[in-house]
Amino acid sequence: MSTYAKKPFTFTGWHMLAIMLAFFGTIITVNFTMAYLATSTWSGLVVKNTYVASQQFNGKTAAIREMLATGIAGELSVDAKGMRYRLTLPENTPVVADSVTAHFKRPVGTAQDFELQLTPAGDGLYLAEMDVLAGSWIVEIQAIKDGKMIMHEAKRITVSGE
Repeated sequence: MSTYAKKPFTFTGWHMLAIMLAFFGTIITVNFTMAYLATSTWSGLVVKNTYVASQQFNGKTAAIREMLATGIAGELSVDAKGMRYRLTLPENTPVVADSVTAHFKRPVGTAQDFELQLTPAGDGLYLAEMDVLAGSWIVEIQAIKDGKMIMHEAKRITVSGE
């Protein structure tokens, strides 16, 4: 009969080092992964200079109020082949603009953003033909007449893949 005396477990400094490395290593790995994913999917840029944007706020608000007082309304239709935009005054009176531009922006990321110059089709209707990828878009439309912006609006749309 052998008598082995089992040595009791002793918690050493090496055990503590392994626990600390596993704990902080996991936290650091998760933080770097989240930071990478956040910066690689969106630039984070909303305005180039927040101070300048804050100084222009009241002027832009007054211009929007003035534009809204005219009663001009825009009606947007987008599909996979292009877009239609109609500008009208109250009672369906067509509005003629010198230029109408549409900026298509993805809600997240800038890689697929593009701009379209719409061509007038008469009766306040403006058209553009272009293959628009399926998914969510923010379309910012600007209409200019005699050097003055008469319409500026942004709409969030979803283009189906059909």
